[in-house]
Amino acid sequence: MKTFAGRIAVITGAGSGFGLELARIAAQRKMRLVLADVEPGALAGAEGELVGAGATVLARVTDVSRAADVQALADETRARFGVPHLLFNNAGVAAGGLLWESSLEDWSWVLGVNLWGVIHGIRAFVPMMVEAARTDASYSGHVVNTSSMAGVVCPPLMGVYSASKHAVVAMTEALHHDFRLVDARMGASVLCPFYVATGIGASERNRPAEVARAAPATASQRAAAAMVGKALKGGKVTAAEVAASTFDAIEHDRFYVFSHPQLLDGVKARMEDIVSGGTPSDPFAERPEVRDGIRAALASAAAGAVKPR
Repeated sequence: MKTFAGRIAVITGAGSGFGLELARIAAQRKMRLVLADVEPGALAGAEGELVGAGATVLARVTDVSRAADVQALADETRARFGVPHLLFNNAGVAAGGLLWESSLEDWSWVLGVNLWGVIHGIRAFVPMMVEAARTDASYSGHVVNTSSMAGVVCPPLMGVYSASKHAVVAMTEALHHDFRLVDARMGASVLCPFYVATGIGASERNRPAEVARAAPATASQRAAAAMVGKALKGGKVTAAEVAASTFDAIEHDRFYVFSHPQLLDGVKARMEDIVSGGTPSDPFAERPEVRDGIRAALASAAAGAVKPR
């Protein structure tokens, strides 16, 4: 996709992080913007900034875990602007801890946003985009689904999150093949960032009441949150840089987008484990002090840990 001016970009999770940076670049490229976020205040701030910069914006509070919300966003987008050209299924949340300590509420919340949010985005927007590609020779479209490095490797203490993000990678690969199968002039990319300073470390702020924690966080969940928080603060790559790389991938029809390509050795090791039929490689083989630190944190908190629920 080479032309952006005058075209339409739909961005979920647009109030902060990658979503806001993607919206800023889209605005710089003179696109019309559809911004969705579950946080009204963050969304209003993004809308005000981008309208102030001269962009044409439709902003709607949207819970992507709800099919009706996303369908309403799609319907309003089409009525206001027409068929979108870029779809960023970007909204996401994170939760960690030992897998067996994850409650049904944890699973429902994380999969609802990270997995079902992408499913709802594809179902609501892609049919009209494919139809436009078939009937309008001037149309070109592209879908970007935000996954994670946790979608191509399997770090400990991140089982629920990893499951959701692996599913996003699989869906996006299938989407790419499906577009080719029907000769749709559509592109797809999957964004796999590592630790980048965004608001995902504070995801609990947006957990709905219906999937509130059934019990206080366990020792492993507290350890995972501390690990993620420390890594996010120490991240050297910015959300703006990741957004720029994403637009570059769209322009050059590149499928995989990695914020930290230097970490692909870990992906290669995992693939080799699978092909060889071996057991998963130790993710801490080169940094045993990290594993030892996590074990120590779990052990020191074990006395006060909440039993699995």
